[in-house]
Amino acid sequence: MGIIKWLLNAGPTVFLPMLLFVFALLLGLKVSRAFKAGITVGIGFIGLNLVIGLLTDNLGPAAQAMVKNFGLSLKSIDVGWPAASAISYGTTLGSLAIPIGVVANVIFLVIGLTKTLDVDLWNYWHIAFTGSLVYAATNSFGLGLATMIVHLMWIYFLADLAAPTIQKHYGLEGISFPQGASAPGFILALPINWILDRIPGVNKIHWTPESIQKRLGIFGDSAVMGLIIGIVIGFLARYSLTKVLSLGMSTAAVLILMPRMVALLMEGLQPISEVANKTVQKHFPGRNIYIGMDSALAVGQEAVLSASLVLVPITLLIAVILPGNSVLPFGDLATIPFMMAVMAAVFGGNVFRIVIGGIVDIAVSLWIASWVAPLLTISAKSAHFAMHGATSVSVLSDGGTWTTLMIVGLGKLMSWYGIIAVGAVALALMIWLNKFHDKKVTKIVD
Repeated sequence: MGIIKWLLNAGPTVFLPMLLFVFALLLGLKVSRAFKAGITVGIGFIGLNLVIGLLTDNLGPAAQAMVKNFGLSLKSIDVGWPAASAISYGTTLGSLAIPIGVVANVIFLVIGLTKTLDVDLWNYWHIAFTGSLVYAATNSFGLGLATMIVHLMWIYFLADLAAPTIQKHYGLEGISFPQGASAPGFILALPINWILDRIPGVNKIHWTPESIQKRLGIFGDSAVMGLIIGIVIGFLARYSLTKVLSLGMSTAAVLILMPRMVALLMEGLQPISEVANKTVQKHFPGRNIYIGMDSALAVGQEAVLSASLVLVPITLLIAVILPGNSVLPFGDLATIPFMMAVMAAVFGGNVFRIVIGGIVDIAVSLWIASWVAPLLTISAKSAHFAMHGATSVSVLSDGGTWTTLMIVGLGKLMSWYGIIAVGAVALALMIWLNKFHDKKVTKIVD
């Protein structure tokens, strides 16, 4: 437990390079290449965090100003994923998420129920989140543990299912996204994409950063688009002209720097991914392994960032007019690109469809996050989280996913029966995808 706490305190920029270095050595990569790969991944993550911090530090206060200007008075505050992860890992149950996740991942890999080798240990907070919510609802420690394992099964199924689409769209060979906030978006995006394909006129709309730039000239350039979007948000926040222009420049910088940081991170991951697949093919002929990573690898794409920035003021508008919503979006407004990452791959990078899908996703997320708020507030108090005067807290990203509603909802309503039922469905889907579906696809290709 001491080692786990040390790793959590060190953060992903320290323990992920260390983990990948050891992992690469075990796979047979030369010490020099493994060391360079680990350092490069760490540098890439530091760069990503700096750019995301730039976005959060500038967008957060602007969003808060917009909320104040429009006089919103929603009772539950969206504290954002950083606070939600701290709450999740801060409970006694949540502190067990990483060892449980690692052991479960190894077992699922060995018996062939998943292709995802999840090296993104920090993101096990997603299962700690649902486990803590069920524990808060039922006061059953054992049920909370079972919830974490069942949630992990769903995450790996969704990661494996979406991986081919993600790899094709983003060019991320051998990568999957077992992240609780983004993986569920794959299932949500499929019917939306199907419906949009069948609406005359709408099915012809295809906006990409390239086509936008071609039609709009310099105004379609990523940097200029970021500048314009930042200026609009700044005016809605009623900033001074200087602060408006500063926000515009910061937003422009994010759109330019994010893809470059992702490219650096992928440079470090590539040799590890290659040697991992060679090792798997040697010991498990015919099997394909994905390296499970944070969906931060995808948020740098221009289409994802552009659509997500447009969705920021739209999210606040939805929160005001949506019946039954009690959550005030704030902390996770800068997390919208992560929520859109997998959905964007389904939409083929079509900015128009990402915005439409985002509107649906955010509306659904606000409803679910409103339902989650009482349980998360109990968990926050249990983890001694500083509420800063707030009486109710929630989180838009993980608190608003359909997997959270399904797993926590059935765990709360039906106790063990509900968790076992959800787990049985996940197991059946994992067997179908990895034992039957892939073999059928392989035969067709052959």
